[in-house]
Parts: sequence; structure tokens; C-alpha cells
Amino acid sequence: MKRLLLLSVLLLALLAACDEEETPAPEAVAMTEEALGHYCQMHLAEHAGPKAQVHLVGAPAPLFFSQVRDAISYERMPEQTAAIAAIYVNDMGRAPSWADPGAENWIAAEAAHYVVGSARVGGMGAAELVPFSDLEAAAAFAAEHGGRILRLADIPDDQVLAPAETGTETGADGEQDFRERLERLSTERQG
Repeated sequence: MKRLLLLSVLLLALLAACDEEETPAPEAVAMTEEALGHYCQMHLAEHAGPKAQVHLVGAPAPLFFSQVRDAISYERMPEQTAAIAAIYVNDMGRAPSWADPGAENWIAAEAAHYVVGSARVGGMGAAELVPFSDLEAAAAFAAEHGGRILRLADIPDDQVLAPAETGTETGADGEQDFRERLERLSTERQG
């Protein structure tokens, strides 16, 4: 009887281990002329600069983003609770141009080298995280347009969660409140 019980426990443990195996990440999909930005609901092809796609677990199609910064912001927002299976970004080293970031030159977001703080703005006119698969291509872009090169995990939250510059002044109280909330969020993510 003890053997049967032990055998049953081992069998259940093996079955549980099979359930815990990770399913492979979905493949990136080509960006079509009909692709719409998740936030703006505008056609992506109408906007210059790199794009991103976020694949949610169980969703039949990815969410497209008009800017890479928006996709990383989406991933880091505390209210974002859907499980993310994969995030892909345009490899701007293989892009035909800034105006045409490419339809099929996707790389995994965590594999990219990002130029942060360059003079180039993304498709919605805000600061952009410019992704490259090749470090040398990222360095050449940074030499021409400014910015520093970071890996995804090293990009500070304030580079993606801060409000986009709109040319209007933010009051001192609002700015202080925003900074305090951002610091709490960063501390929670690191803890």
C-alpha cells in the first residue's frame, strides 16, 4: 500500500512538472497596412519611427504600439494584469528608414540594445526608445542623434512611465506627486 501511495505521489509530481513547462513564445507577426496602435487606434504605417507588438497569453493577435516606449510602458504599468507572452520591437538597424521601420524586422524586446534620450521622436511625437539588434548600429545611431545605449532591464521607469513632453508646463505640485508615485513604483518593482 505504501508503494502504491509513493508511486501515485511521484506520478502526480511528474504530471505537475509537465504542466509547469513553459510554452514557446509566439512568433512576431508582420505589420500590415491595417495594423492599428493599441492606444491611439491610428494606422501604424502613418507614423514614423520604431513600433512594437505585445503578445498576451491566450490572445489570438498581438497589440501593436505606435512607439516602442508605449509598449514598454504598457508592460511596466501596475494596472496591466494580463500575462505577456512576448514583446517584439522593430530592429532599426535593419529598417529601410526612420519613416519606414519595416514590417518584418522584429526582435525580442529583451534582446535589443536601446538608444535612450536621442533627439529622434517616435510616431506619436514623444521621446522614443530606439531598438537595435546590433550594438555597433546602436552606437552609430547614438553618435549621430545623441542618447545612451541601455538594455531593456536597465531602462529606468521614468524613461517610459513619465508623461510625454507636450510643451505645456506641469505645476510643481503635480510634478512632485508624479515623481513620488514613480519612485514608489520603481521601489515596488525592485523589491
